[in-house]
Amino acid sequence: METQIAIFRQKEIRKTIYKNEWWFSVVDVIEALTESGRPSAYWTAMKARVKNEDGFQLSTICRQLKLESADGKRYATDCANTEGIFRIIQSIPSPKAEPFKRWLAKVGYERIQEIDDPELATKRTRAIYKAKGYSDAWIEKRMRGIEIRETLTDQWKNRGILQEKSYAILTAEISKAAFGMTPSQYKKLKGLDRQNLRDHMNDLELIFSMLGEASTTEITKNKDCQGFEENQQAAKAGGTVAGNARKELEQKSGKKVSSRKNYLDIPEDQTRLEK
Repeated sequence: METQIAIFRQKEIRKTIYKNEWWFSVVDVIEALTESGRPSAYWTAMKARVKNEDGFQLSTICRQLKLESADGKRYATDCANTEGIFRIIQSIPSPKAEPFKRWLAKVGYERIQEIDDPELATKRTRAIYKAKGYSDAWIEKRMRGIEIRETLTDQWKNRGILQEKSYAILTAEISKAAFGMTPSQYKKLKGLDRQNLRDHMNDLELIFSMLGEASTTEITKNKDCQGFEENQQAAKAGGTVAGNARKELEQKSGKKVSSRKNYLDIPEDQTRLEK
């Protein structure tokens, strides 16, 4: 696993990928928030204090992962994922941690609001995309795509497809038939790593993604597909509908739909097709 660096409050935080998610050095986060000269000793004392006060062992949310140290060597270091780091920050009494505690409280409050009123989640999602620089037209397509995706996954759940791994396989079938690439191959085409693929799609890529998934939903319902194999065939058929439409457009336009570019890198007045 490669050690990478994140900058937090002008401090370097070592991080690495473990089980397909980022894990961060706990002592680096503690040093950034407390400015302790002995963050390892602070962490040891904090674990003992939390165990005595709350009966909770912070070590249970950590993993010993090897991170590169200042001497260039790799040592086993206590690391936590994002959720774990937030839990640890809540136990840090330093005033520097207070802004993050308030932010966590605000996020928790907003999440409860969204449960009571799901429309708020949609509004916040739109606002986030707008702040990132996406156009209103793109946002409309992206939001519609999210709805179509949720409708499809609900169909899969109702038909005995319950595992995330199965969802990934079925999604790959749709993508292969629609674009000639699995999502992982598509991300490689765009030079993406852990970013959301659809957030980097242009208008036409989003449209054909929606067509593939909407077609799969319609085929699944009309044929009353049950179990993995039948749904896999429906995914291939639905993706093929989009794939055929894409090929026809490419033939008549003379340009490919799939692009290496990030949507935000494409000028507004430029065509969404790439040779």
